[in-house]
Amino acid sequence: MLLKDFYSVLGTKQEGKKNITQIEINKKHAIYNGHFPGRPVTPGVILMQLFKEEVERNCGCTLEFKKGSNIKFMAVVDPNKDAVLNLESEIEETNGEIKLKGIARNLEGISLKINSFYKKLES
Repeated sequence: MLLKDFYSVLGTKQEGKKNITQIEINKKHAIYNGHFPGRPVTPGVILMQLFKEEVERNCGCTLEFKKGSNIKFMAVVDPNKDAVLNLESEIEETNGEIKLKGIARNLEGISLKINSFYKKLES
């Protein structure tokens, strides 16, 4: 986990090819002291990291981000309003490369759409 105590996993389920993991963001995490005081916003790069860690949990391996082919931030994630997120991911592995197609949802709707590629790292 990149940021200690940033979130906890509430549960995971499988629906066809799609993994759905529900997480709860720690709205008292120190990251929100600077991003932004009085109006906390979860940084986009942290939302992307949540998906990387989701893929690592699913494959049981350590990954390195290679590239993002389509990343769209659709809405702000305010931890005071959106502490619970559903991470929907479809993961495909080909020749040591892992492709992720993911959507982060909160009560308001879609926060992030991401298509990204990762390289498996040697243990």
